[in-house]
This record gives sequence, C-alpha cells and structure tokens, in this order.
Amino acid sequence: MSYTKIETYDEPTTEGLIKNYKDALTLLGEDPLREGLLKTPERQAKAMQYLTQGYQLDAHAIINSAKFHEDISEMIVVKDIELYSMCEHHVLPFFGKAHVAYIPSGWITGLSKIARVVDVFSRRLQVQERLTVQIMNAIKETLNPIGVAVVIEAKHLCMMMRGVQKQNSVTTTSAFDGEFQKNSTRSEFLKLISADLH
Repeated sequence: MSYTKIETYDEPTTEGLIKNYKDALTLLGEDPLREGLLKTPERQAKAMQYLTQGYQLDAHAIINSAKFHEDISEMIVVKDIELYSMCEHHVLPFFGKAHVAYIPSGWITGLSKIARVVDVFSRRLQVQERLTVQIMNAIKETLNPIGVAVVIEAKHLCMMMRGVQKQNSVTTTSAFDGEFQKNSTRSEFLKLISADLH
C-alpha cells in the first residue's frame, strides 16, 4: 500500500456513491435535480472518499519511510495533533487532538510521520477507543520502542447534534504500552500534556 495521500478517486466507486446519494436525497423528500442539489451527490461521494482515505493508506509504510537508527532512549512527545474522523455508528464527524509519545529502543521516525499515522486511522469509520489503540499499535509494531502512549480528546457530533445533545462534552481515551504502564513514566507524559487536557 502507498503511504501518500490519495489525490484521485476510483471512478466506479465514485459513480456508485453518486447513485446512492441521489437515491438518499429522493428518499428524504428532496429533488436531486434541483439546481442547488444537482452536484451534491458527486460532492458527497468525493468528500466521503476523502474522509475515509485511511483505508488506502499503510501506517507501517509511513513510519518506515523515515525510520532512522538513533542511540537515544528519552521520551519523544508529539502533542496537539489535530484529528478529524467519522463515527461508525452514525457516520457523523468527531474531532479533536491526539497526544502521542514513545521511548525509542534504537529507532526513531520523522516527527511528521507520527501525525500521518494519526491521519491514517482517523480517516476511517471509527470509534475513538479503537482509534487510540490502533495508533499505539502501529508505532509499537514498526519501531519496537520501549513504550508508547496515546491520549485522544475529542468532541462527537453524534452527541452534540442528535440524541443526548450535549454540546460541551469531551471524550478522552488513552492507551499505554511498555514503560508507560509504569506510574512514573505515565505521570511524566501526562504532566507534559496536562495543559492541553480538559
């Protein structure tokens, strides 16, 4: 799999989605031939393909594209990584930020690659709990670090726009592996990102 973001869309997929979105508009009581909606199914199709492009990307390939041997074992933290994803239950967005740390055991990766790994898994239909673990596992499996930590805080439109309608709620999830399972290491990481946690 490529580690480059997709720039073009699979034509059969796009056409199939366009037809389905036209049908959905009709079922909702709209006229897909109305001027304002004429190109909406095509826009929806391309938007959905963009928002789920993570299925076409490989987190391991991204990390390996900038993997370097370094004899360091200090904590590396990349915080405030913006993320945008889609809840798999209602196909509504959730958005927020991820804080990721790892302690190398001889290998590091480019800092931007950590943010790209967040994109790979967030650009899929998701639940926040699984997203957190997938990011941790990709770093663990590729760099074999001494430890990995991931904290995500996000707002979910499925809670804000519908159902319980709680606009100010924030969901925080975490995953810790290796050294980060020790209280002292985990506390150091949480202290470093604590100014960003709500």
